[in-house]
Amino acid sequence: MLSLFRKLMPREDRFFDLFAQHSRTVVGAAEALKSALAGGPDMAAHCDRIVALEDEADEITREVLLAVRRSFITPFDRGDIKDLIQSMDDAIDMMHKTVKTIRLYEQTSFQPGMQEMGEAIVKAAHLVAEAVPLLDKIGVHAGRLSAIAEEVTRVEGRSDELHDQGLKNLFRDFGKSDPMAYIIGSEIYGQLEKVVDRFEDVADEISGIVIENV
Repeated sequence: MLSLFRKLMPREDRFFDLFAQHSRTVVGAAEALKSALAGGPDMAAHCDRIVALEDEADEITREVLLAVRRSFITPFDRGDIKDLIQSMDDAIDMMHKTVKTIRLYEQTSFQPGMQEMGEAIVKAAHLVAEAVPLLDKIGVHAGRLSAIAEEVTRVEGRSDELHDQGLKNLFRDFGKSDPMAYIIGSEIYGQLEKVVDRFEDVADEISGIVIENV
């Protein structure tokens, strides 16, 4: 009965615009992180961009949470809306934390495995950005949404492999000769892995929304 009532009442569709805006900040931050991990003279500018985009994402998240409280009819469950935007925001927050780690240890060059993880982060971000608009018509796009979620999970699995191999390479190269380099490198690898983990959280939220609404 409640489901029928929700279908008959006009709903607040502004959420999809806000989700799309947020996904664009996440993609922008992911691409900036990938560029930062390449090193070079523009690395500081890429880090600054991530910080600025994280601020934008926080503002969009606040708008979504405010809209949830003010809207009479939402396109899907209020809790799912809050969990989805928060999981998206957690991803860009973790990118910001990675930048803080890079700056704290004054890193200017990065292992090839770190750069590959940066590419994985960009791929995951683009997948999420593709998925978000499709939530407007979940029934029509359920198959593609599920496929995207599965692809993000595969990206996360590959990222785990890169993380583990990266730690092995770090230990081989610096474990005995330069323990501090190993510690710093492992910290950065850990932060990058957490970024991809947060994208998997987004994928899990999307899968849950599809299951509940199809």
